[in-house]
Amino acid sequence: MTYEHILFAEADGVATLTINRPAQLNALHLGVISEMINAVDRVRDEGTARVLVLTGTGRAFCSGADLAGGGATGGGGSGPVDAGKGLETHFNPLLERLFALPVPVITAINGLAAGAGCSYALAGDIVVAAKSAYFLQAFVNIGLVPDVGSTWLLPRLVGKARAQAMMMLGEKIPAETAVEWGMIYKAVDDADLAATVSAIAQKMAKGPTLSYRLIRQGIRDSLDKTLTEALMVERRNQLHAGRSADFAEGVTAFLQKRPAAFKGN
Repeated sequence: MTYEHILFAEADGVATLTINRPAQLNALHLGVISEMINAVDRVRDEGTARVLVLTGTGRAFCSGADLAGGGATGGGGSGPVDAGKGLETHFNPLLERLFALPVPVITAINGLAAGAGCSYALAGDIVVAAKSAYFLQAFVNIGLVPDVGSTWLLPRLVGKARAQAMMMLGEKIPAETAVEWGMIYKAVDDADLAATVSAIAQKMAKGPTLSYRLIRQGIRDSLDKTLTEALMVERRNQLHAGRSADFAEGVTAFLQKRPAAFKGN
C-alpha cells in the first residue's frame, strides 16, 4: 500500500507510525485508519520490529474523527446517519490491533489528543507527552458519546469519578495533570519529547520481546479477573517466558555480570 496520510519507517528494530495530516490536526477519516491498520499489520506480520512508536506531525497528536471528511460515518450516502458504522469497520479494529500486537507500543503525544485520538494515545503501553500536550474527550460538545474504547480505557486508568467528569464536562486535561492522575507515564519539555521516546524505544528494541508481550497481556487480563484468576495467568505466562531463549540469556548474563543480549525470542 502507498501511504498518503501517514508516514511509516523502521530502523534498528523500532517501527514508527506517524499520522501526517498536520493541516487538519491529524484528524482521522476512514482512509487514514485504513493506512494505519495496514502499517500495524506490517509490524505484526513482518516480525522485524520489536517496538512500535505512534505519534503525529505538527501541533497535534490526533484531533479525533475528521468531521469535515465524514469522520466515522465515511461521509456521503443518503438516509439516517450511522455515526457508529466506521467504528465497527475501521476505528475499533485498529484499537484492537494495537492491543494485540506482539511487541510493545509507545505513544509520543506531541500535542492535542482528542476523541479517538485520545483513545489511540492511551493505547500505548508507555505514553510520553510533551508538556504542552493535552487530552480531551470532546464527544459531549457535539452531542455524541465517547467511543473507540474510551469508556473501557479511562475508568481503568483514572477511576470512575475523573473519567466520568472528563467525558461529561469535555474539559482539557493537560499533560502534567494526566501524569498526576496516572493516565500517562511521563510529561517532558516539548524539545525533549523525541529524544526521550527514542531512548525508551531503543532500550525496548533490545529487550526481551516475549516478556514484554506477556506483561502487557497479563496486566490487561488482570484488570477483569479475580486475584486467583490473575495468579493463574501469571503462572501460565511464566511457564512460557521461562522456556524462552531470552530467559536463558538473561540468567547467563546475570551470572557472568554482563549486559544481556536479548534477541526477542
